Amino acid sequence: MAIAASRKAIAEFVGAFMLIFIGAGAIIAGGNLLLVAFAHGLAIGVMASAFGRISGGHFNPAVTLGALVGRQISARLAAVYWASQLLGALSAAVALFIIFPSSVWQPSHLGTPVLGSSPIYTGNVSVVTGILVEAILTFFLVTVVYGTGIDPKGTFNAVGGFAIGLTISIDIMMGGPLTGAAMNPARWFGPAVISQFFDNWYVYWIGPFLGAIVAGLLYSRVFLDKSP
Repeated sequence: MAIAASRKAIAEFVGAFMLIFIGAGAIIAGGNLLLVAFAHGLAIGVMASAFGRISGGHFNPAVTLGALVGRQISARLAAVYWASQLLGALSAAVALFIIFPSSVWQPSHLGTPVLGSSPIYTGNVSVVTGILVEAILTFFLVTVVYGTGIDPKGTFNAVGGFAIGLTISIDIMMGGPLTGAAMNPARWFGPAVISQFFDNWYVYWIGPFLGAIVAGLLYSRVFLDKSP
């Protein structure tokens, strides 16, 4: 039975809301890299498991773009997903703004990803490096989403949510100190808009979109089994 676009939109809103609320919230609360990585990964893992059968469990404009270039979603539905994801992210950031005092959230700009965002890594991270890191990390993520959630011969019902969440966690463990490892324009968008912090904003759109396009085209043309 076909699932109405409105139900899919609500699922995408809720999933994006939880990702930003839990992920950015963990940063604001002072979590270390490991805690932040698992906060993001577990949030996506449980939401993908809960809503994967309804919307596919994207919660990320880059994932939706990857599905679009691979012809796994229509342009109209992709636009609905993007609006829902960004609105969910914005709403979560508003909730965090209300919950935490300004003295607590201001140092991290409500958990907005930034270049060189950890004292663990003391080197300079250029814009080009940031875009490359975000592109590679997002490529990994979208590839796993295709393999477990989009490919009809994948294993979504068994391990899809776990695999996607684990990919996000390990991506953050590597890329977190460099770029914040957003892999998701919505993850940047909500906290950035509410905190009014827009430094290097293009890194968090160009990088994830590039990685998603490459992953979507590669998986759909090389790995996706279209046989009945």
